[in-house]
Amino acid sequence: MPVPAFSWRRLMAVLALGMVALFGLDKLMTCWLTYHSESGPVARAIDAEYAVAPSKNVTQPVFVVDSTLMRGVSWVGGDSIAAAELAPLLRDHVSWISQMPFGWQAGPAEPAVQLHTARPGGRFGLWGESDAGIDYTARLARAQGIRTLLKPHLWVRGRSTWPGDINMTSPAAWDAWFASYATFMLHYAALAEAAHLDGLCIGTELQHATEPAHEKAWRSLIRQIRRVYHGPLTYAANWSGEYEQIRFWDALDYVGIQAYFPLSAAASPPLDTLLRGWQPHLQKLARWQKKIKKPIVFTEVGYKTTPDAAARPWEWPERTAMLQTPDEATQARCYEALFRACWGLPWLKGMFIWKWYPGLAADGPARRHADFTPQHKPAEAVLARWYGQ
Repeated sequence: MPVPAFSWRRLMAVLALGMVALFGLDKLMTCWLTYHSESGPVARAIDAEYAVAPSKNVTQPVFVVDSTLMRGVSWVGGDSIAAAELAPLLRDHVSWISQMPFGWQAGPAEPAVQLHTARPGGRFGLWGESDAGIDYTARLARAQGIRTLLKPHLWVRGRSTWPGDINMTSPAAWDAWFASYATFMLHYAALAEAAHLDGLCIGTELQHATEPAHEKAWRSLIRQIRRVYHGPLTYAANWSGEYEQIRFWDALDYVGIQAYFPLSAAASPPLDTLLRGWQPHLQKLARWQKKIKKPIVFTEVGYKTTPDAAARPWEWPERTAMLQTPDEATQARCYEALFRACWGLPWLKGMFIWKWYPGLAADGPARRHADFTPQHKPAEAVLARWYGQ
């Protein structure tokens, strides 16, 4: 799950706010959406670039059609869902969604995970993240031939805090945390079993909790989960070293990696540069996968609509991004590079694109269009083309 960025571009924000005041946000969004749509000039320019062969220095896999690949998106729970909201997924050949309910921690050193099984409280509480919402969404998806990976996350209170910051101060505190986390995960294991869900992710980016010292605790938890849920299990490890430190991969069915690998520090890099940027990461993954002997799924991968999308893909866009000129050409190139570099690799069994807002309209909220979603952008056409193979 991408983490927030807090570097403000005040001058751009002031200029953008002035444009909004002068013309109105609705008019600006209409012009922007027309220009940057899947069939607009940006999309046509990208198509022309894709037709150019990549560098001889870039090795691309030979693509073999595999109907079992997980063609997924990270589904954002809302206040309701109708079958019509699944239609865009079918159009884009999506075959899996991940649903992501949240547990809560008061701080990174707090050894208690709060479990919300009903609609979470507060103005940010969403029915789609409740047990009832998850079950109903999965049933609607199943009726359309779409499978569900249940992928609970933890939300940790604190400015710029993310699950990787969770770190207890003593062995006793770690014991308490794992006991609390087990209650949290076993609840979702029972939900996954009762709702006949197609996979369960037992944790996401908990890089201190997955250090080798805690291997025994994880193996114990996995044994408990398997007594409750009888489907395939994975864990979603951070791309930056966490997946290599984990010692319990053999107890799971496949490796999950949050694949926010940096590809280029340049602004708006060309496709050839992005393809070269993938090579060291993929070479390292291939060597490691031969040792671990488990298939890999990118449990999250995605790119913002900003010029620096390839530089730090794990960061949320700045809060002023919706008032700036989006760079959807770079987002689409990043998608094209992702699929060209990875999609035919024999050890990669699928991916989940971060992220997808059900019911998002082409003229929907600017804050949604400014972030990671490919919806109504040239990147969606890239996604559909590759998922359709």
